[in-house]
Amino acid sequence: MYMRKRSFTLCPRPHVINRTSIGRAPIRAIQKHAHSMTAAFPQLNTTQRTWLITGVAGFIGSNLLETLLIHNQKVVGLDNFATGKPENLQEVHRLVSAAQWQRFTFIEGDIRSLDTCRAAVKGADHVLHQAALGSVPRSLEDPITTNETNISGFLNMLIAARDAQVASFVYAASSSTYGDHPDLPKQEDTIGKPLSPYAVTKYVNELYADVFARSYGFEAIGLRYFNVFGPRQDPDGAYAAVIPKWFAGLLRNEPIYINGDGETSRDFCYIDNCVQANILAAITDNPKARNQVYNIAFGERTTLNELFQMIKELVVEKHQQAAEINPVHRDFRPGDVKHSLADISKAKHMIAFAPDVSVRQGLARATRWYMSNGGGADH
Repeated sequence: MYMRKRSFTLCPRPHVINRTSIGRAPIRAIQKHAHSMTAAFPQLNTTQRTWLITGVAGFIGSNLLETLLIHNQKVVGLDNFATGKPENLQEVHRLVSAAQWQRFTFIEGDIRSLDTCRAAVKGADHVLHQAALGSVPRSLEDPITTNETNISGFLNMLIAARDAQVASFVYAASSSTYGDHPDLPKQEDTIGKPLSPYAVTKYVNELYADVFARSYGFEAIGLRYFNVFGPRQDPDGAYAAVIPKWFAGLLRNEPIYINGDGETSRDFCYIDNCVQANILAAITDNPKARNQVYNIAFGERTTLNELFQMIKELVVEKHQQAAEINPVHRDFRPGDVKHSLADISKAKHMIAFAPDVSVRQGLARATRWYMSNGGGADH
């Protein structure tokens, strides 16, 4: 078993948020946005619980950490830094108070070790399982590691959480499970054949969760994310998602690529909506909400061409050089679906999911973050 506890202190040089280079105003804007979540979950303000977040140094995991600490919750975080970044934890450190940060314990370890999972989940009330190797292209290039992390690692976490008798277990599922099924909007009970090894792993997660409910009475909740985006989403690397990659490209005057003709559409979901869904699922008192999967999205379809124009308009307001950049179209990417749109009525009804940040609003917030972080140059 490889596992060690680590503490995070602010780096001697500016890392993710550079107070010197961006000045006080952007920091205040980011902090105001961070603390706007404090009134969102009144249940958390009355009771302190202990939460385990796997993949805590990742994009979604670190945003969950920030929100829970702001609500004065105790958090244990597990990550092996395969895709997560210490800088994400350092940014959360800056955005919460010293007392709130003291309620966070970080464990560096891998979910592929059952012993590590057992150690991490000990004493936890709620588990938010975000750790996975994402990306369709990554899974096509290395299906074995994707399988080991996303299936074997998931099974380890289920076993550890079941044996620890946690109050709730919420895991990151994926809209890739819908595969080649053409109908829109996507409804939870109707799926097609997977189009990538990654999609297979996320579907197997759902199967395992259902089997654990039937066989052991351990009821989990799966959240099928639809193209989540926002601050701390890595713009760099071969597997970067399209929104942070385009922000970075426009800010750095680099080429922007669109796979296909640009009429491919997605249901983009801002990170705050995703955080809301995780917490609501974890603390729901509706027994019928357990052992279910839910679409987590905004419920609005946006084409890649429309998305590019929205991002470009936002960037050009502060970075005039981006006005000269136009996208370069290239071949459609294997393993991708052409269109995606979620029916989120089940999540609204069962866990009171109420996404309140639209794609355009989310992009405006993301613009502030990427501008403040130099287009992701140091992220």
